[in-house]
This record gives sequence, structure tokens and C-alpha cells, in this order.
Amino acid sequence: MKQRFLMGVLSLSIISFFMVGCSTRSNDFKRSRGTGRAMNGKEGGYKFDPRFKNQITGPGLVFVEGGTFTFGEVQDDVMNDWTNTPNQQHVRSFYMDETEVTNLMYLEYLDWLKKVFPTDEESYKNIYKGALPDTMVWRTPLGYNEDLVNNYLRHPAYALYPVVGVNWVQAVQYCSWRTNRVNEFMLYKTGKLNKEALEHPNPEELFNTETYLNAPELAFGGNTDMYNRNNKKRKNDTMLNVVNRSSGILLPAYRLPTEVEWEYAAKSDVGIREYNTLKGRKIYPWKGESTRTLKNGKDQGKELANFKIDDGNYDGLAGWSDDGADITAPVKSYPPNDFGLYDMAGNVNEWVADVYRPIVDDEASDFNYYRGNVYTKQAFNEDGELVVIGVDSIPMDTLPNGKIVVSQLPGSLGKKKVDDNELYLRQNFDRADNRDYRDGDIESSRSYMKDKEDVAGDPALRMYNSPKHQVYKDSTALVKEFDKSNSRTTLIDNEVRVIKGGSWRDRAYWLTPAQRRFYPQYLSRNDIGFRCAMSRVGNKTIKKSFRRPVN
Repeated sequence: MKQRFLMGVLSLSIISFFMVGCSTRSNDFKRSRGTGRAMNGKEGGYKFDPRFKNQITGPGLVFVEGGTFTFGEVQDDVMNDWTNTPNQQHVRSFYMDETEVTNLMYLEYLDWLKKVFPTDEESYKNIYKGALPDTMVWRTPLGYNEDLVNNYLRHPAYALYPVVGVNWVQAVQYCSWRTNRVNEFMLYKTGKLNKEALEHPNPEELFNTETYLNAPELAFGGNTDMYNRNNKKRKNDTMLNVVNRSSGILLPAYRLPTEVEWEYAAKSDVGIREYNTLKGRKIYPWKGESTRTLKNGKDQGKELANFKIDDGNYDGLAGWSDDGADITAPVKSYPPNDFGLYDMAGNVNEWVADVYRPIVDDEASDFNYYRGNVYTKQAFNEDGELVVIGVDSIPMDTLPNGKIVVSQLPGSLGKKKVDDNELYLRQNFDRADNRDYRDGDIESSRSYMKDKEDVAGDPALRMYNSPKHQVYKDSTALVKEFDKSNSRTTLIDNEVRVIKGGSWRDRAYWLTPAQRRFYPQYLSRNDIGFRCAMSRVGNKTIKKSFRRPVN
């Protein structure tokens, strides 16, 4: 009897706890804990949307819960290059594309550019042309691949193959375009924009996420007819139906993953931990030390990735035991890793955001490590108004190989580097351009005591004495000057980026997630592709919890 009584009391206690918890959570956003005023009330309280739960997962993305892992090579460094010495890093939660960006995904981008910026107009011709992948990456001096030159990008047989021939700069531009198209569609689905905003884009009225958030009246080139009005019954209602960051509707930017994000996502959970102890002894994105599946069943013995097996052997013997691809393979041809990500080894190498340096400076940062920060701020004109890129002022960049690419599409906010006003007495950073921070800058070189201008002007004094090719326009044509200096000592500079993952052209050694190589950001190859990532805002995990943040 006494036991039954105690069990009853315990049950009532648990029910009461959940009822109190639910009641507390429902009241979290009703009244301010700071002022006592009612949220969203008539008492002048702060406007806040209590319906927001968590960041939604954007199209094509998979959630990757962050944590601590061993970044770098955990096996023998057989190359003796010391470019991936192991160190412990923490990575914040983020999202990553389930697969590499495919030809079909990239063709959607090209189709949009061609419709919005017709190539027969002189001022627009370089926008579409500058985004085109280099299909001639398939050519070699001793090999016949003209069918790939002509068909790989556009033929439907290759629609689900990873796009190649895209340089790092083009990949970044794709991420920016994707951000704006996704957020534009999110606003349309929530009734903030009308269908015209999606169906009839033109260069003068393009949507840009940052312009919309900072100056919605300037978005769409100032055409406010793209917005649905707050009161549809009043035709003369001038209030724009807009949202801001506090609504939680708009997603963070699509971008290239950082190197630590990419490696963490590739290694996943299996094989790097044992209960709550970090082991960090993983070789491949899958469990085990073999490139073939060891599980019993019809797939036993099959390759788990697409790579070069040995000399002249790109897929194994024809038939059951080959890896199914002599060049790239359609995405999702091989099993995903524990995070649900496909082709994190093999198929194509992938661009990541980081500038390459041989040493990862874990003493400077072991939290969300990234080398490549160039801090900017919004640009204002002489009248104090935000600068918005117009069709008559589209900024174009000429890359060292002569390719002309757009740096910002119309509708984007003008940017400039942060200056001394933002850097004065600041402790956390003291410069705008941090690409060579503590590794390759003057202060960390053998010439640190010399005048900065003297060091910059004398290539022999620079730590990273890379070739400097020049491209410029004279009165008649584009002039390309190849650097023929014999004094160059390295290919490393602030415009080489890390590539990860190994490819169909690489041996199994390069399939290890920790392996890292570099390539100039303005060049492309037939074994380099990319995938996008997105930051996670709010809770580190998407698992259900009894507690919610309070205001």
C-alpha cells in the first residue's frame, strides 16, 4: 500500500513538472523580464514573433551538429610535408549540401543569368560569360576527351554529375546567387512578395538579401510594387509588408564551407570517438581501414568511393567489382557518411573557403578556425545614403588568367574595407585583411624589422614570394604578362585556396579527409567541384529539449 502511494505521488510530481514547464515556456515571450511590459502589446512593448522555433533547413542542406574533433592527419605523414599536423579544434553546428553541386544545379544559375543579363547587350556580356565553367579542362596533350568538352556540362546524361571547371571565385558567386534566390522564394511563400518578383526579374529590379534587410525601400531597384501590402483592402496603403532579421524567416547566406567544417563533416562521428572520449584515429569518411565495404550482402567488396586504383586503373576490372565510374560519377552513387553527406571522399576534390598556409595556427584559434577574413562594411555616398550597385556601375574583376567575372550583381549593397574608425583600440582584431595573419605577413617574416613598403616592393624579402602575373587593358586589347622571374620560391600567396576530398584522378591516399592541397582561386580543373554550407544560428542541436531560451 505504501509503495503504491509513493508511486502515485511520484507520478503527480512528474505531471506537475511537465505542466509547469509547458506553462513557463508558453509565457516566455508574453511579458518582458526587463521592463515588465507586454510583448507585442499596446503598452509600447517590443515587437517580437514568439512563433519562431528553430532555423529551418535550407534547400539541399543537411544539418551537421558541431563538436570537438582532431583536425589534421592522424596516420603517418608519408609525404613528410607537415601541412596537416594534428590539433584539436571545435566546430560550431552548421549545414552542408547533401551532395556536390551538380551540372543541373549550376545550369539553373546560368539560365537565370542569361535571361536577366542578355549576352547580346555589350554592358552585360561578361556576366554570363564570366560564370561559365571552363569546359576545356577535359583536354590533355595525350588523350581524346572532346566528347566531354562538348557534352559534360549540358548533356542530360551528365545532369546529376558534379559540376567541374568552376574556379573558386565562380563558386563564391554561385553561393551568393543561391542565397538571394532562396530568400526571395521564402518571402514569396510567406506572403511578403508577389509572384511578379519571381517571374519577371530584370537587371534594374533584382532582389538582394542584405539590401532588403538594411533598406527594403531600395530593394528591387526601389520598385515597391513587388511587395504585398499590409492591408489588401486599402489600395492606397503605403506600408510595406516587410520582415527583418528578428522574424527568423530569412536564412543565413549560402557559402563555401571552411576547411575545419569540411573535414569535421567528412570524418563524422563513427571512428573518432569512444563514448565521451575523443579518439581521432579515423582514416576515411566511413568506418574501417578499407576502401571497400566489408558488410555481408550483395554489396560486399564493392568500392565506397570513386578514385584511381593504380596506374591506368580508374575503376577496376569491368563488371561486378569496379567502382562504376571512370571519370566522375553521378552524386549519391555511393553510400553517405553518418551525417548523411555523399561523396566526401572521391568523385571530385572540393573548394573550401580557406586561404592555404602550410601551418594551421591552432595557438591563435581553436574555435571555428578559418583563414581568409577580409572585414568590410557598408559604403555610403557623400549624402550619407547607402550605396546600391546599379546596372550602370556593375563592378567587374579581371582575374590573373584574363577571365572577367562580376564581383557584385545589381541590387547589392556597396562594400568597402573597415578602416581605422572600426579598428581603433579594438582588441579582437586590428586589421581588415587577415588572410596572412601570423603566417606570411611582414610581422611573422624574417624581414619584420624592415619598412613595410620596402618589403612589399622587394619580392626577395617576402615570406611567400609567389609569381605575380599581370593582366591589363591597353588602348586596343587585353594584355597578359606572364611572370618569368627566376627568383620565385613558392606558389603560395593570398589567392590560393584549399581543396579537400580526393577525386576520380587521385589515389586512395588523398581520400583521407585530413589531406589538404591548394590551387589558385582563379583556375579550374576537371577534378575540382564544390558544395555549399550555411551557418547554424541559435541552438547547437536540433534535438528536442524541455528548456527554451528566455528573453
